[in-house]
Amino acid sequence: MSKNNGEKEGNDNQNLRPRFFDKKAKNMCWAKAALVPGRHPDRWRKDVAGNIVCKRFCNCSGCLCFEYDHIVPFSKGGESTMDNCQILQTRVNRYKSDKEVDPKILRGYSCDLKFTDKELDIVEMAVYGDVMRPGNQCRCRSIAEMLGTFKAKDHMAPCKLPYVEES
Repeated sequence: MSKNNGEKEGNDNQNLRPRFFDKKAKNMCWAKAALVPGRHPDRWRKDVAGNIVCKRFCNCSGCLCFEYDHIVPFSKGGESTMDNCQILQTRVNRYKSDKEVDPKILRGYSCDLKFTDKELDIVEMAVYGDVMRPGNQCRCRSIAEMLGTFKAKDHMAPCKLPYVEES
């Protein structure tokens, strides 16, 4: 028998559970994800399959994009809580779907692209307008400064990024 809202009576329990993670659960989920050495933890993390993801790229489909995933799938009774939350590269999450999968197996679904430090710096500069290194007390040059179209008023010397310039 159907109710007025078109839902079946048997689905009442599932309809009462929140499907999406709240902001607090997402923040705690991000915080518990593995750090990326040499990268700012507010901007970069590793998912459980070892993929580097960028916080600004949530719910998109690129290789640095991620989604908040239910470890125990929602469809199988998993709750939308911090304890049941993990970040996963979007591509990996799509393959995982509604299954409980070992993280070692998830690596096989990862995007084949691997980014160098220089490439991640370029992405970070484009997305955030600067590059932040944890514990580094220097500033990184902006794109305009690198192109010579802007001279910084900040007299602190720019950081030397950890890669060697190619000739």
